[in-house]
Amino acid sequence: MRNLNNVPKVIMESKSIGSPINFKWTKKKINDLLDPIEGNDDLESTLMQINHKGSIGLTAALLEWVYWRFTGYTQATNDTQKRIEALWCSINDKEQTNPLLFDTDFDTPVTGSVNGALWIALMNVRMIDVRYRKGSYFLQNELVGLVLLARHITPKKKKFDTWFSETIYDLMHTHPNPYRNKELDQSDEAVYNSSNEPVISREYFFDAAFTYSSEASENAIHNFIDNLDHKSNAFLNFSKKAS
Repeated sequence: MRNLNNVPKVIMESKSIGSPINFKWTKKKINDLLDPIEGNDDLESTLMQINHKGSIGLTAALLEWVYWRFTGYTQATNDTQKRIEALWCSINDKEQTNPLLFDTDFDTPVTGSVNGALWIALMNVRMIDVRYRKGSYFLQNELVGLVLLARHITPKKKKFDTWFSETIYDLMHTHPNPYRNKELDQSDEAVYNSSNEPVISREYFFDAAFTYSSEASENAIHNFIDNLDHKSNAFLNFSKKAS
């Protein structure tokens, strides 16, 4: 899976490609997705059990669910693809990626089931990226909205649910959160260094034949990065020295 041109099998089976945009998109649903923490304590607690690089890998995978759902419906997916690429690169070395800036003035309305849903997804990813770069101990909280959105727009939700449950189970074992039982500083001023966490690759989330190991993940992520067009993606900056 060296690039994003091949659709993951599970996303194909979920009927996300080319299905009518007929999911509910009301003011209440928008508000629920914009402020998803209340009422989703169990999901938040589950996400807090995985570490930072596992969380960024999950972010990239969830954004790919959104990307394929809207491919063919909006040109904005071209930009989304570049953000997915940058997320994978940031797992290898976040210093060689640029911040995933998006609508910093909040000018884009969230109405419209395609552009509105995509706006919420990209804003969620923006906030995840901010917390990852900062080393926030509350990074995982920002994934709640992205999980709920990806599930909401997926036609065959049981496919998504099975994939998500299996993925989270695996992540808790291979990429556990080392501080999940600590008393966290609610001021969010403390900084966590994730640089020594093991990398994770796209295959981990989408290739049933992939057997996880640190070496296999390193090889897969480097193969992915080597096959990118670095110059055409403004979110990549490989002129920076590796940290």
